[in-house]
Amino acid sequence: MRIWFYLIEKEMKQMMRSVILPVVFVLLPVMMMNVVPRIATQEVKNLNIVIVDNDHSTLSQRLVQKLSASAWFRLVDCPATYAAAEEHIKRGTADIIVEIASDLERSLMRGEDGAIQISANATNGTKSGLGTSYISQMIADFALSTLHPSPFTNHPVATRFLYNQRLDYKIYMIPAVIAMILTLLMGFLPALNIVMEKERGTIEQINVTPVGRVAFILSKVVPYWLAGAFILFYSMLLGGLFHDIWPAGSVWTVFVLTTLFIVVASSLGLVVSNYSDTIQQAALVMYFFLVVFLLLSGLLTPVGSMPGWAQLLTELNPLRHFIEPLRIVYVKGASLAELAPYLWRLALMGVLSSAWALWSYRKSSS
Repeated sequence: MRIWFYLIEKEMKQMMRSVILPVVFVLLPVMMMNVVPRIATQEVKNLNIVIVDNDHSTLSQRLVQKLSASAWFRLVDCPATYAAAEEHIKRGTADIIVEIASDLERSLMRGEDGAIQISANATNGTKSGLGTSYISQMIADFALSTLHPSPFTNHPVATRFLYNQRLDYKIYMIPAVIAMILTLLMGFLPALNIVMEKERGTIEQINVTPVGRVAFILSKVVPYWLAGAFILFYSMLLGGLFHDIWPAGSVWTVFVLTTLFIVVASSLGLVVSNYSDTIQQAALVMYFFLVVFLLLSGLLTPVGSMPGWAQLLTELNPLRHFIEPLRIVYVKGASLAELAPYLWRLALMGVLSSAWALWSYRKSSS
């Protein structure tokens, strides 16, 4: 036990003597928790629209004012012809063209369908799809309230938004950003640990000492476990201070869930380090797995929207089994019992990855 404590003390001192690591532990969460939730959003706002009003009636002018006053759209121009509007699309100064037919008001007054054409730049399919959907809904609401009052006008339908009443996308992104920070630091840095001993030539000295594999591996990961606990609570605090978003569930639940994930991430990092001979090789391999883990985690793309084969691969991704329950704790306030399926998966992955780290170290030193 004394040898184990000496090794941990040595790793802690080595970590604190580094010029970069303490700065990264403090500044990286500040930057990511402040910036990423503000820019990584699936909300579509400030779409540039061009409206071609061929009707020039009172009704069409009211429709133009309604669209231009919306917070979702920015009116760029009202050209006289559709060809002139297309030039905005070609130059990239507009995203959507709304063309109002010349007989819109007259047709609607006769009870006929008025012609309004929506043309969108579909280079970005998600942006154009959501944008045209917003405009179509606004036009439908405008027509309903202006010309065809419905029986629901005086008795509006009540809508309730459960869990996220403010419809704030950041409450969905904050847990994912915390998971990304822990993955980058607790997975990437341990991957460089043992390989640094190899490059310095100190691994041979350790191999001839009576230090066992378990003590050596634990001395390498325990400092990162402690650092991971600090980064977790530090990131949660930053999320609350920057965005006023706190977990709806217990902090203890978040801590237990995060501890299991840190064990998996740090163990996989040591596996990569055991099989690598240089820092560059370890960094390249870990970068590859980080990209795969992030893409298959549901961080930005919902797992249900992925192809079937990709959804099967996500079952092997520990990051997915961390982001999903962390979001549930933050948004719904789930308990440990409700997260049991995720906890069991992470625990199994932790046992397997730790065993692999021990076995691969023995193999590399033989």
